[in-house]
Amino acid sequence: MFEYEIAQIRRAELIQEAETERLVRQVRRARRAARRSAKDGEGPVSWLSERFVRAA
Repeated sequence: MFEYEIAQIRRAELIQEAETERLVRQVRRARRAARRSAKDGEGPVSWLSERFVRAA
């Protein structure tokens, strides 16, 4: 009987963990979608000279 109760507790913990992981994925997807919709569709423009530093 004791092992059955431990198994039930573990099952409940696993279910809770799975729900948390699903919620985290859902939040990440929502944030990603919000970032994508906030952009105009065009990224920042950088000049070639800004990418490289002068050598000494």
